[in-house]
Amino acid sequence: MSEEGPEAEDKFDDADYPAYTMGRAAEMVGVTQPFLRSLEDAGLIAPQRSAGGHRRYSRRQLRRAARARELVDQGTPVSAACRIITLEDQLAELSPPDEDTPG
Repeated sequence: MSEEGPEAEDKFDDADYPAYTMGRAAEMVGVTQPFLRSLEDAGLIAPQRSAGGHRRYSRRQLRRAARARELVDQGTPVSAACRIITLEDQLAELSPPDEDTPG
């Protein structure tokens, strides 16, 4: 095993590792590429850029994009959906873990 082995393996478990191209991210979430750009414009997600300037998304960002899609599909405007998700995240950070939930 090379010296890069463990580091590379850690990236598979890292929810913040920017592993997905815009096309693949849009496909996985079931949205268009312009929808992902609108989430970026609204400040919900901030994809990293490859050396060539291409957007790269993490699993955490894809989960946020999927949540935004749910809200938009229910009729919520994109800007409001982004605000709701931001507030949900802030609330989750402040809330103690649920003792009834296994895990």
